[in-house]
Amino acid sequence: MPLSNDNNKGVTGAVTTVTGTLGAVVGGVSRTVGGVVGATGRGVGDTINNATGTKAVGDGLQGVTNGIEDGAANVAHGVEDGSRGKKVW
Repeated sequence: MPLSNDNNKGVTGAVTTVTGTLGAVVGGVSRTVGGVVGATGRGVGDTINNATGTKAVGDGLQGVTNGIEDGAANVAHGVEDGSRGKKVW
C-alpha cells in the first residue's frame, strides 16, 4: 500500500511501499490459514459431536482450532502494523 506524503520519497518511500505490501501479503496469508484451520476444526468438531453423541472431544477440538485461528489473526494484525512502522508490542 503506497503511502503518499512528502516524507516518503526516494529510497525511504520505496522501502515503505515494499514493506507495507509484504506485510499485507503475509497478514492476509496468516488470516487465511487461520481461517481454514478454524473452519476445519469447527466442521470436524461438529461431525464428531454428532457421530458420537458426546460433546467433549468435538468441543475440545473446536476450542483448539479456534485458538489457532485467533492467534493467526493476532499475528497477521501485528505483521501488518509492523510493516507500516506502527508499534506492535
